This record gives sequence, structure tokens and C-alpha cells, in this order.
Amino acid sequence: MSKKKTTWARVQMLLIASVFFGPLAVATWMYYGGHLQPNGQTNHGALLEPIVNIVDELPDAEIIESGDGFWVLIYPNESECLEDCRTALYTVRQSRKMLGKEMDRLVRVFLHGESLPDTVFLADEHIGLITMRDFALSALLGNKKPAALSVGGYFLMDPLGNLVMYFEPEIDPSDMVEDIQRLLKLSRIG
Repeated sequence: MSKKKTTWARVQMLLIASVFFGPLAVATWMYYGGHLQPNGQTNHGALLEPIVNIVDELPDAEIIESGDGFWVLIYPNESECLEDCRTALYTVRQSRKMLGKEMDRLVRVFLHGESLPDTVFLADEHIGLITMRDFALSALLGNKKPAALSVGGYFLMDPLGNLVMYFEPEIDPSDMVEDIQRLLKLSRIG
């Protein structure tokens, strides 16, 4: 074989190798160079880890029966239900409505403190809202909220009684709905 043919064969081999390794090298440079790193998070709420099962922790909790077979969006509020509380209840109601045909898979629970909520307001504005007072559940939720996040948000419980997500009080309802829709789509339960 002549020197010219050997050189041409090597050039061809390098071209074929660059077709394969070139994009790999560019992608590696972009990823590790910080030019194209995924943020690693697609959810708006905080995933709760480790998962706590309310059935195991509080076997006599009223919420177990209320949420049996459903996803449960819980709004805990220990103080009197004033403007912030009413806004939060509105957010919970609208978020459920925004689920569209999937809204029947989710129930809403208002976990109140010692002061009873305004039953006329709830009957007029929040038909279907389950209200309950459970100090043990309130304490459990208070301990499960991620410490770095704001108090006064919403918890999501799956049909098996697992607390799976926490949403901060300032969350845009459409962001909360996006997370819940994703879970409902992936879920074979509830």
C-alpha cells in the first residue's frame, strides 16, 4: 500500500471517529462547562422525604376515612380563619376546579384549630370542603413541613395516606395544579 493511500485511510478513519465523538465532546463541554445544565427539578412544590404514612403514624385520624381512595389537598390553619385563610381556601377550591375532569380524584380538607370556622361562609363559598380539627395531625404536618419553607401552605396526601408534597402559601395555583396533574397522570391509584 502506498504512503498516499495509508494517509487517506487514516484521514477517513479520523473523520468517521469525529462524527461519533464530536457531538459527545461538545455535549460534555456544554454540560460540565455550565453552559447547558438542567436544573434537576420540575416540580413547584417540595417533595416530602422521607415519606410519612398517616395511616401508620395516626391510625385513628379522621382524615384517613375522609380521604379513602382519593388524593387529599390539606390546608392546615390553627388560628381564626380571616383574610389569609379565606384566600387560601379560595386557592384550594380553584386549584381543584382547574384539574378539570380529574377534579373528582381530589378532595379538599380544611384542618382548623380551636376556633370553629364560619359555617355560613363555608356553606356558601366552599361546597364539598371537609373541615376537621385534629391536633395530632396538625402537629405531624407541622413537623413534616420543610424547615426552609414558609408556614401556612398546603399538603398533598395520596390515596394510600402518604404525605407526598408541600406547597408554599404564595404558590401560584396553576403551578400547584401542574404538580398535582403530573402526579395524577403517573398514579394508578385514586
